[in-house]
Amino acid sequence: MNTDSNSSTSTLELELESIESEDEDYSSSPPEYRIINYPADFTLEVLHQQWKSEEIIIPPFQRRFVWSKPQASKLIESFLLGLPVPGIFLYRERTTGKYLVIDGQQRLKSIFFYLEGKYFLETQVFRLRGLNKESRFYEKSFEELNETDQRNFKNSVLRASIIQQIDPEDSSSIYHIFERLNTGGTSLANQEIRNCIYHGKFVQFLENLNNFPDWRKILGKNNPDKRSKDIELILRFFAISDPSEYKMPMKDYLSMFMKSHRNASEEIMSAMKGRFENTCTNIVNALGEKPFHISAGMNSAVFDSVMNAFSGNSTKIPPDIKSRYDRLISDDGYKNCIKSSTTDERTVRTRLELASELLFSE
Repeated sequence: MNTDSNSSTSTLELELESIESEDEDYSSSPPEYRIINYPADFTLEVLHQQWKSEEIIIPPFQRRFVWSKPQASKLIESFLLGLPVPGIFLYRERTTGKYLVIDGQQRLKSIFFYLEGKYFLETQVFRLRGLNKESRFYEKSFEELNETDQRNFKNSVLRASIIQQIDPEDSSSIYHIFERLNTGGTSLANQEIRNCIYHGKFVQFLENLNNFPDWRKILGKNNPDKRSKDIELILRFFAISDPSEYKMPMKDYLSMFMKSHRNASEEIMSAMKGRFENTCTNIVNALGEKPFHISAGMNSAVFDSVMNAFSGNSTKIPPDIKSRYDRLISDDGYKNCIKSSTTDERTVRTRLELASELLFSE
């Protein structure tokens, strides 16, 4: 049995080679923004109506509703008793005026579940559990409250902090705001945040590509990474296919690429799908499985440069491509580009040029 291969496919997380410049980029701080932040008091009934009409968006992502029924019930009871409740944070989208929930989804969903009478995935009526049995709200559904309590609950106020970016004229700050506010439990990884704030059909497109068999062979891992690091690599492949457009930090460049493709046409995604799958198949046929595991884990810089070199030369793969690849990863100039300053503009362009030249020049 090949224990090496076995261990690589059994873990839940993709192992990436630790490169100092990649780690620094991954945790980089935001550039300067001009942002307005103002309070707004919404009644629970208004919030529910806005959610149903999709004026408030609770994005679908990995960390779904996790509150227990007693947790949700105690929040509901706090409103019914007039006790203070922590506020929520909403990001107002520039183009649509819609509100994206960046902190507070557990509170909002608990409220909406109670008003609608069904708790999360359950089919039975949502009754308040985990309260003191002497409470007059114990085991009560919304419909079982008296008319006054129903009215008081619907008219209860939840304070929201509304955030809107003024300058620069894009929405790049939302990534950093979400990253800093969404700190409950284990912090979300970069791609998990992108999947949340740029929710839409492009996220589903990337998730579908992530299951392509030859891509899984390149990763050396059968199952998708639980922190979406494999999806981030696919995004990176597409984003720096034109290195002349690349601007550091990589973290923000990937976010802006994902935002710009959030509503990509079927035609564009079909072309991207064909390019990605064809590239993966060519690499597996030419270099075998796990070709980018140079030392410890998968090297992201080798991955992005070689993948793009193959993508741009898909019809003319030399018969000695494997020996060319061995020379590439031994080349001193290339090694500098995959070990240090890997997210700098000049380094990115240089290593993509070197990979294309050394692998495919005649």
